[in-house]
Amino acid sequence: MTPLSAAEFQRLTGVSRETLDRLTVYLDLLVKWQARINLVGKGTLGDPWRRHFLDSAQIWPLLPEKTEILVDLGSGAGFPGLVLAILGVPDVHLVESDQRKAAFLREAARATATDVTVHPTRIESMDVIPAQVVTARALAPLVELIGLAAPFLRQGAVGIFPKGRSADRELTAARRKWKMRVTARQSRSDPAGTILVIEDFDGHGTSPA
Repeated sequence: MTPLSAAEFQRLTGVSRETLDRLTVYLDLLVKWQARINLVGKGTLGDPWRRHFLDSAQIWPLLPEKTEILVDLGSGAGFPGLVLAILGVPDVHLVESDQRKAAFLREAARATATDVTVHPTRIESMDVIPAQVVTARALAPLVELIGLAAPFLRQGAVGIFPKGRSADRELTAARRKWKMRVTARQSRSDPAGTILVIEDFDGHGTSPA
């Protein structure tokens, strides 16, 4: 697959020139820091506009109307949370326990003039924020991911989780433990990928069949 260009990313997403410039600053910083710490998979930097920026930006149209607060679990290099903050989500919280990655997130937010809150702590240790959306990318299998997101989902947050070709298998396993309504959306960045949108979460788990 031919790498996606910045101009093609802009055409697919409709972002403004100013937003594209901020995302370009983000990418340049990512490449610079990647030489020192492992922020993303090495092979993905051959097609970053598709593998990271489009993969994150495609969540934007799926956000509930008037989303104010979004929590990104295991944010790593900031995908998708920092991208969504740059696109316009007002109050984004990036949760990352690796102190070096948390330092990168703070620097990327500063360089792109983006107001986010970085939580340099384990997901299990942070206070529950009254968010409308909780998301995570490449963090854990879905059944474990939902367990980590459960405190937010229980209070009504919508879970939006990009998944790869194992999405169906992971969803089958998760349904054995959790009761929820799930909508699957085709990924725009990966033909084999799916975005799972989780609503109406029952934190008590499934009932016996």
